[in-house]
Amino acid sequence: MILQETYKLENGTKIPKLGLGTWCIDNDKAAQTVRTAVTLGYHLIDTAQAYKNEQGVGEGIRSCSVPREELFVASKVAAELKTYEAAAASIEETLEKMGLDYLDQMIIHAPQPWNEFRDTKRYFAENKAVWRALEDAQATGKVRVIGVSNFLQDDLENLLSDCRIQPMVNQILLHISNTDHNLLNFCREQHIQVEAYSPIAHGEALKNPVIAQMAKKYGVSAAQLCVRYVLQLGAVALPKTADPQHMEENAAVDFVLTPEDMAALMQMEHIADYGEFSFFPVFSGKKQV
Repeated sequence: MILQETYKLENGTKIPKLGLGTWCIDNDKAAQTVRTAVTLGYHLIDTAQAYKNEQGVGEGIRSCSVPREELFVASKVAAELKTYEAAAASIEETLEKMGLDYLDQMIIHAPQPWNEFRDTKRYFAENKAVWRALEDAQATGKVRVIGVSNFLQDDLENLLSDCRIQPMVNQILLHISNTDHNLLNFCREQHIQVEAYSPIAHGEALKNPVIAQMAKKYGVSAAQLCVRYVLQLGAVALPKTADPQHMEENAAVDFVLTPEDMAALMQMEHIADYGEFSFFPVFSGKKQV
């Protein structure tokens, strides 16, 4: 079963190949969502300071049926925090909110504050300062794995140029019709594990006739095809859901896409409109591109 499979990160830590994303899950529903997911076999739970549900996720981790050391708990330093002091303080706040002694993974949520996302100012120096805070948190045992999210190649090269510990993961928007091959290849070359958030394209992939037709060929759902796709790219899949049936469905992906079908999916035309999710709350109202 895919829920029992792991990737090995650069420092030897094992990370589950499939996890639960918790974006847009309300704090008061997060604990039960986590408990349900863990009962179904999920061991990787991903949250963020920006999701405003760390307290609920932490409660779910502490009250679930699996020992803490068997789980992989991940959060993210808010994109707006671009100083060493602010980032370091936020890691302490996250641990306090979640009621945990350590995090398995902590990453920088974005290279720029959301209201400047992909604008001209790159925050190279500021990201190096935040990275030092993550390196220090790992050195003191507060975090096991450190990394980034939404970083482009030059953002990564900026950190790699003089870091003590190289980024171990890069969590990016990755799904059928949105596959940055150059970035994937660069991460592979640098031994940076890619994690795919929103592998079902915020649900828009479920409406795509090409994806539906290929899913039918394999006797699976469109969602299962999407999850399988990012797994075969070598990425961690982080579909977000609070629905137990969807959790089960997303984990039932023990089939293999042929090389020909993978190649076709890699070249599929981009899903240009994410519907209601085109304007993300996390992005301060800025449109996702």
